[in-house]
Amino acid sequence: MKTVNQPLRKKDAMQLLTGQPVYVNDLAPDNCLIVKLLRSPHPNAIIEEIKTDTAKKVPGIEAVFTWEDVPQDGPRFTLAGQTYPEPSPQDRLVLDRHVRFIGDPVAIVAGRDEKCVNRALRMIKVKYQVLEPVLDFRTAKDNPVLVHPEDNWEALCPVGADNKRNLCAHDECGNGDVEAVLGDCDIVLDRTYHTKAVQQTMMETFRTFCTIDTYGRLHVVSSTQIVFHCRRIIAKALGIPKSKVRVEKTRVGGGFGAKQTAVIEIYPAFVTWKTKKPSKLIFSRKETQTASSPRHEMEVRVRLGAMNDGRIRAIDMYTLSNTGAYGEHGPTTVGLSGHKSIPLYGKAEAFRFISDVVYTNEMSAGAYRGYGATQGLYAVETTVNELADILHMNPVALREQNIVKEGDFMPAYYGETNTSCALDRCIARVKEMIGWDEKYPCRDMGNGKVRAVGMGLAMQGSCISGVDVGSASLKMNDEGFYTLRIGAADMGTGCDTILAQIAAEVLECDYDDITVFGADTDASPYDSGSYASSTTFVTGKATERAALRLREQICALGAQLLSCEEDQVVFDGEYVICEATGKKVSRMDIATASMCGNEIALEAVETHSSPTSPPPFMAGAVELEVDLETGGVEVIQYAAAVDCGTPINPNLGRIQAEGGIVQGIGMVLSEDITYKGGKVLENSLMQYKIPTRLDMGRIHVEFESSYEHQGPFGAKSIGEVVINTPLPAITAAIHNATGIWFRELPITPEQIVMRRMEQNA
Repeated sequence: MKTVNQPLRKKDAMQLLTGQPVYVNDLAPDNCLIVKLLRSPHPNAIIEEIKTDTAKKVPGIEAVFTWEDVPQDGPRFTLAGQTYPEPSPQDRLVLDRHVRFIGDPVAIVAGRDEKCVNRALRMIKVKYQVLEPVLDFRTAKDNPVLVHPEDNWEALCPVGADNKRNLCAHDECGNGDVEAVLGDCDIVLDRTYHTKAVQQTMMETFRTFCTIDTYGRLHVVSSTQIVFHCRRIIAKALGIPKSKVRVEKTRVGGGFGAKQTAVIEIYPAFVTWKTKKPSKLIFSRKETQTASSPRHEMEVRVRLGAMNDGRIRAIDMYTLSNTGAYGEHGPTTVGLSGHKSIPLYGKAEAFRFISDVVYTNEMSAGAYRGYGATQGLYAVETTVNELADILHMNPVALREQNIVKEGDFMPAYYGETNTSCALDRCIARVKEMIGWDEKYPCRDMGNGKVRAVGMGLAMQGSCISGVDVGSASLKMNDEGFYTLRIGAADMGTGCDTILAQIAAEVLECDYDDITVFGADTDASPYDSGSYASSTTFVTGKATERAALRLREQICALGAQLLSCEEDQVVFDGEYVICEATGKKVSRMDIATASMCGNEIALEAVETHSSPTSPPPFMAGAVELEVDLETGGVEVIQYAAAVDCGTPINPNLGRIQAEGGIVQGIGMVLSEDITYKGGKVLENSLMQYKIPTRLDMGRIHVEFESSYEHQGPFGAKSIGEVVINTPLPAITAAIHNATGIWFRELPITPEQIVMRRMEQNA
């Protein structure tokens, strides 16, 4: 292959490197009204009275909107950006009289500059009826205090939701008789693990600007992963036809799932639609940290049954998930905690998976890379590591005995068959990369520090099977270059580059001959959006098909110009050649001919949806050093082997893996959202500690490729699977260094010191 599987430079690399104006705030008109939100200081309250007269008189203020400007009995909506009908409950209004977490919007203020808007915000007087909040997700289900008591709350899908029980979702599934198999096992581990909410902490905060276009339509330009879903959400929130809304994304300065939720767009859209003036809303870092869409807090109980020889026979899982004040992504994230962890151990005879998602009066959760699989894999993989410790088995050997293999049927993975899998090779590769045999389990360095290793496995998906839709439009332009139009959002992942590589491979042209446009609801073909690890697998396949169709059309016009039959010509990327006569016509001449007296369209649109979601796999191992006196943990190195099928661009794939590993390191060692009376304490990057270059050690990523026949050129996904292995691997390594199992994240130096003191008491 000339283009696919090659480490080509990203399409937008130089624009980003040289600091060109490509992001939302760079492109917003100078005359935008500045929009800001007044937020609730209470976790649960009813607005009894709100006075805005003085605020409206501040010079420069254009408008102040409150709940009185929004029909309270009107249809509710969700901000979750997934394919309709959205499984998340319809539980929001643009502004609600009932505020449900500290930070919930109370008023929208729009003015000519920040100074006047900030002044007006201070002048709004609100009288609240303060209600008792639900702040512990373990007691939320069937709590007498209801987070959503309203009658116009609605669930469009049968996900087990019941607002009168504080339930956002409930599900039960399984295969085989779990209790009988557990009863027949030599050993049954019963463990409970707790992961707190964590923030995506992308460098570009949430930001949107809006205008009214030439035809009186609302034009929304946003840093979003989901232009088409965003259009639907805005239209419903404002009560206007979708035909009146156009959503466009610029370059996205990081999303990681946060921008799969329409956290920000409805507020400037509301202002512009009401005032018919341009407006923009730029979230501060404080707002992004305290009123956004972090990962769901989960408590996962795992019962794992095995024999003394290490054979895993049954897995029983219960997940309790905290969706916060609103239900965005609640029903869908929780499913991945079981369905993308249990199937790793495909030799098990039985499984059961039960889940509850509950409302609380805390910041609403949402999508984050890994999307629930992260929490579930931490629990299952740590239980497997604990099993190895109890059985005095090498965790590598234990996994090799039990893992799913290519061709295995996976009842816990939605009943799909494992059509491509190099997980066994990933384990062997990582074992070699980290020097496992020489370093396991630990080495005393003789200075109060211990070095240890730990391992974890992961799987994810390559789309939402039978749901996600990817589309691509390819056309030939003047002089024979091509334009690829997509609806997927490049949020730093490099999908513009990867899809262009796929098109160039099929068309046998130079990669630079493909220009990429996306994403814009007016011009792009429909695409579900950039989430669920689906872009390369689903939209990439649509791109491959569109390129194949365009080749046929090029050949058809070329044959016409050469006065021969279509089945007599071939296209080598530069020329259409008549095999019978040897005559040829160039791509440039074909493009020119298409613009005069021509009836063959040199444009192809293809749409693709996959009935299955072939999982990528990964093995990861860490070497770290624990200071037994201070509890400090230093990551020395992290080794990872990834099976993503064929890597379309190995450099971009490696960067994806390295970035995910660093996020996983942060989740297990330092990132921590804590609440005091419903208030988030970590409201800046001074308090919320993401890893720096000094915290990540040396990261070494390699590929062990299978070949997935359903994917473009054998590719599967890579975007999400890469975040999942550090949690169990680092937890196991800390145990190997200290002899202590930690079952709540993050594992801080203070916790290590306190647990060692308890151990030695």
